[in-house]
Amino acid sequence: MTTAVGRTRITDPYDPAANAETFDFPAWVGGIDARLLDGTPEYRDARIEATKYDPLLFAVLYCLHHLRSPEGDITFADAHLKWVRLARHWAIPPRAPMEQRDAFLAPRDTGKSTWMLFILPLWAAAHGHVKFAAVFADSGPQAELHLATFRKEVDGNTALRRDFPELCTAGRRPSGSAESDAKHMVIRANGFIFAAKGIDASSLGMKVGQLRPDLLLLDDVEPDESSYSAYLAGKRLKTVTDAILPLNIYARVVLSGTVTLPGSVTHQLVKWGKGERGEMNAWVGEQQFRVHHHLPIIRDDHGSERSMWPAKWPLAYLKKIEHTRSYRKNYLNDPMAADGAYWSESDFTYGTFPTARTYLSVDGAVTTKKTSDFTGLSVVSWAPASDAQPARCLVKFAQAVKLKGKPLRARILQILESFPEIGAILVESNQGGDLWLEVLHDLPVKVVTFSNSEKKETRAERLLNLYQLIPTRVMHAEPLPALEEQMVAFPKAPNDDLVDTVGNAVLRFLKPPMRKKLSTRSVSPR
Repeated sequence: MTTAVGRTRITDPYDPAANAETFDFPAWVGGIDARLLDGTPEYRDARIEATKYDPLLFAVLYCLHHLRSPEGDITFADAHLKWVRLARHWAIPPRAPMEQRDAFLAPRDTGKSTWMLFILPLWAAAHGHVKFAAVFADSGPQAELHLATFRKEVDGNTALRRDFPELCTAGRRPSGSAESDAKHMVIRANGFIFAAKGIDASSLGMKVGQLRPDLLLLDDVEPDESSYSAYLAGKRLKTVTDAILPLNIYARVVLSGTVTLPGSVTHQLVKWGKGERGEMNAWVGEQQFRVHHHLPIIRDDHGSERSMWPAKWPLAYLKKIEHTRSYRKNYLNDPMAADGAYWSESDFTYGTFPTARTYLSVDGAVTTKKTSDFTGLSVVSWAPASDAQPARCLVKFAQAVKLKGKPLRARILQILESFPEIGAILVESNQGGDLWLEVLHDLPVKVVTFSNSEKKETRAERLLNLYQLIPTRVMHAEPLPALEEQMVAFPKAPNDDLVDTVGNAVLRFLKPPMRKKLSTRSVSPR
């Protein structure tokens, strides 16, 4: 059988080619022995054996009510089928450290919590593939909600209690009291342990008897943007890598979440999945995470498009909203679509126009010994006022580099060659002073150093005003992702060197009112 567009229908959900469009769920169900579906005690052992290595069959036999839509339909997204294929590997104990670590990023309301924090751990617990699951969330109450869902299911699911009574019964001490049946931890009669903690709660040495968690579930471990910052994101990442993951280096690990802030832990995962890899998100590879970023619209090699979950999000619907900020934020996990404290995505306009003067603006701590510090490099041009237009600036290039000394000078020479219209290099020398001249010597253009006495936030406010004036006084020659991410995240971004470089050049060219005068001097390089 083939689909309407000629794709072969697939009845095996574990076939890598099975997706929302090709998987024939009714045909798959039709191939199941009907005796497994009738729920009689006579076939209990057969049901247990049939579901031992088949999490999707387990979901259909015991969690069907969680799969139905409000209209009663049962449909699947690409992500769901990939998740059950990956979870089936939980049945085999990892043979090497960090072997089964996965990060899942998907549109909101895809069912990450239903599958990753409930159905799949329940299947693994029922069959003894996992002995100790620990779920971590941004807060303790948030994590405990996942445990409460598990507890409610094992207490009230008739089919589950019939076939897996020991999973559905609290473990007992010799005295008859429950081993643990608290809101933060339960121990079942089959020995399975499920614990729930806030990400910042003490987790060092978490173990019950001789057992350490062999399934670590990290769900939405970052708060919303209003209570988050680059500093807190760094602390949260340190908690994950230094406190949670070392609980058991052989544990299966699932990390899922939604991007709320440029540079956040989840955003670093998104970038890694897109192939945008650098020192900031090198930890993803070091910790051996496999990143699975499920996009709402799937495009094949021939340019054809389809929805990752056509029953829920028809392609026509996704195409209708594809241009919106809500789509980018809630479906693509793109933090650029969020409203920043200063800039938002709507503040950026693109185009080009003739210009008269151009700066290469440089900002960085030349004296630092830290190789991790960035130096911002931006090319900004200026056009004088005319009868038709006010004076305005065009940002042509923006890049942050981790270069010092001779390598930095070499990169600057490359930029000068690429943009021959550059007439001067503008250097903020608050940190470095004349040492900049030891780096920027013997260049074909003059170097202008200056110091800022105005607060960074005040300069940003004046720069933002120029972006928001109608007509805008600042335009980007093309999308500049690194700069625009810093602007949207400002002042919470982990780095703001590019905001400074653009601001220094634009404010110097356009000279809007400022609270304090810039101290400026023009010098010749040695």
